[in-house]
Amino acid sequence: MLTRVGIAIMWMLHFLPQALLARIGEVLGIVLMMFARERRTVTGINLALCFPSLSQRERARLRRAHFRAFGRALAETTIAWWSGADRIRLLAEIEGKERLDQAIRNGPLILLAPHFVGVEILAIRMSLEGDAQSMYSHQKDKVFDRFLMSRRTRFRPIRLTSRQDGIKPVVRGLKARLPLFFLPDMDFGPRDAIFVPFFGVTAATISAVPRLAALTGATVLPIIIRQKPIGQGYLIRILHPWENYPTQDVRADTRRVNAAIEECVTETPEQYYWVHKRFKTRPPGEDKFY
Repeated sequence: MLTRVGIAIMWMLHFLPQALLARIGEVLGIVLMMFARERRTVTGINLALCFPSLSQRERARLRRAHFRAFGRALAETTIAWWSGADRIRLLAEIEGKERLDQAIRNGPLILLAPHFVGVEILAIRMSLEGDAQSMYSHQKDKVFDRFLMSRRTRFRPIRLTSRQDGIKPVVRGLKARLPLFFLPDMDFGPRDAIFVPFFGVTAATISAVPRLAALTGATVLPIIIRQKPIGQGYLIRILHPWENYPTQDVRADTRRVNAAIEECVTETPEQYYWVHKRFKTRPPGEDKFY
């Protein structure tokens, strides 16, 4: 019942003008920071690990900015979930679309999408551009799980493969030239992961990107989403495809994924998804951070 009430409230929000919605979202983010104690703590630990050169005060400001960005993205995602295609196109502008078109013509394609706060908007906006596939993890709340599935596929039947189903369906899709929208930077435990640095901290990082690229000959094309000033929406940037990737070194190729994300995070650190327990899985013998 609570999930349905929450969804109903968010549905009502999407009717608001975008600038007002963004302001409400920033306030919501501060409220979340105040009351979501665990996520506030996780964010603080992540920032301390990744930015040790910052003072405690600077990290506190960055944490506050992150929750404002997170809340704003959550509020503006209601536009992506319920508004029409024209409004969604106005919400998120695409830069570098010609790179995407060329990569699709060239063959199998992996769109590498790090977890910035607007990633849900990114996924739905890109679904307007063409067919794709993606992997997802089931939500614990079945009502919310069904809701997310319906929102992500509402413009076209995007092929969604559960992580529990393995990568065989994804490989078949790539070989059939169905682009893969892939989020590479969540901690799913030690299975299929390699311990490589992320901002200098050892992190369990899934090695699927180089393995899938090697299996299918797919090009890796990074894609990121940035919040623009209030009322101006988002900018989706399609970056240049990776050259000489993958190599014969899976560890080095997996490290390259993290290095590329670090470079993007450094530009707008407050917009990265710091509420996730990125360093939850530790190498044998290491103490836990959280």
